[in-house]
Amino acid sequence: MAAAGAGRLRRATSALLLRAPRLPVRELSAPARLYHKKVVDHYENPRNVGSLDKTSKNVGTGLVGAPACGDVMKLQIQVDEKGKIVDARFKTFGCGSAIASSSLATEWVKGKTVEEALTIKNTDIAKELCLPPVKLHCSMLAEDAIRAALADYKLKQEPKKGEVEKK
Repeated sequence: MAAAGAGRLRRATSALLLRAPRLPVRELSAPARLYHKKVVDHYENPRNVGSLDKTSKNVGTGLVGAPACGDVMKLQIQVDEKGKIVDARFKTFGCGSAIASSSLATEWVKGKTVEEALTIKNTDIAKELCLPPVKLHCSMLAEDAIRAALADYKLKQEPKKGEVEKK
């Protein structure tokens, strides 16, 4: 008798569900975080991914991270003898906004002098990529990575203690 009752309950429930108005899946699920098309473009087609020779005197390397979210960004610049950045590469472990910020940063530093590259601000990166407030730390990481790479390059340009005496 219990099996017959369970069967009737299943059929009644199915009938109710079939007659109930169906909502699109989108309305039932949590709202998805949407990225701006510029972020998606840089994420799906990142520019300048890779590494340069960190032991080279004309290459500066910046490695920065955000412990709160786990993003890690390595950005490298290659500078010619005139002080112009001729190449830039990055490797980033992080969200789409972090990857997009790194990609954009490498595009922006190329062709600039070392001094001009120092003028790139996180607010400019965030504005270009239309980053929401919750993702602003990604653009801050990109600015920090640029500054760290430039500082490393400048440090390599200073003569070592033994070199000054030899000349």
